[in-house]
Amino acid sequence: MDATLGLPILTILIAVALLFDFLNGLHDAANSIATIVSTRVLRPQYAVFWAAFFNFVAFAVFGLHVANTIGTGIIDPAVVDATVIFAALVGAIVWNVITWALGIPSSSSHALIGGLVGAGMAKAGISAAVWSGLTKTLLAIVLSPLVGFLLALVLVAIVSWLSVRSTPFAVDRAFRILQFASASLYSLGHGGNDAQKTMGIIAVLLYSQGHLGDTFEIPFWVVLACQSAMALGTLMGGWRIVRTMGLRITKLTPMQGFCAETGGAATLFIATYLGVPVSTTHTITGAIVGVGAARRLSAVRWNVASSIVYAWVITIPASAAVAAATYWIVQVLK
Repeated sequence: MDATLGLPILTILIAVALLFDFLNGLHDAANSIATIVSTRVLRPQYAVFWAAFFNFVAFAVFGLHVANTIGTGIIDPAVVDATVIFAALVGAIVWNVITWALGIPSSSSHALIGGLVGAGMAKAGISAAVWSGLTKTLLAIVLSPLVGFLLALVLVAIVSWLSVRSTPFAVDRAFRILQFASASLYSLGHGGNDAQKTMGIIAVLLYSQGHLGDTFEIPFWVVLACQSAMALGTLMGGWRIVRTMGLRITKLTPMQGFCAETGGAATLFIATYLGVPVSTTHTITGAIVGVGAARRLSAVRWNVASSIVYAWVITIPASAAVAAATYWIVQVLK
């Protein structure tokens, strides 16, 4: 480890981590607001303020289980040094920028995890991985969209049954109001799970440099900085991905938007409580596909959904490859 890492370099690395957090908010803003925008319950410029607020206050609702998983449960903290953190962040940021430019809703979370794995293994080989935490995370790649899909599907069935005697106009009006609550819950879950990933990165960097003593913990200033960076990124939007998530997968009504957001939020709440760093992108996509499939299978544009799945599959290896290459380049230039 770089035991004598200077304050300027440490500050720059923390700034790069916060840049990733900002881009995470920018990239994943669509997850929070795509449904409420596509159903025309809120205009985009108002929706981002709504989502950003709940992104920020999430730290007051959830613990820091996900941050601890990222900090100590993906790669061995003993392997971590400034170069590993820098390479991991470059791998995640490069992949985020590429997918954002192409309008592909890939996972910022798994880009960061891939970056950590790639940089850690470039330094210390396969032994750098903490396989228990990594296995749990990889399992969540499959389970989080599946759980979101099933919860949304069940919610559509329940809500449709409860609304059978109501007029379409009354149902639409009621769920336009209820979507404010469901979008808030999803934004809360997004801020609670995603911002904690950068908290874990900054905390393990501080720990590796001896700034946290002998005990790994998340300083409160790190919590506030990460929540603020994510909220600011959400404010900046991410309209390319909003279009894919909210309009291209399936056409949504306010009732379906409510079911997708509620199913996705429930999945995120459970995962955050268990300390599992899931992908908010995977979760909401699964939920949106679920409400579309509840109407009829042909309502889902499966070619769009399948292209998103391909992006999911290559995110971790792609960001890991960029991170490993960055680590080796930095080592050569030292």
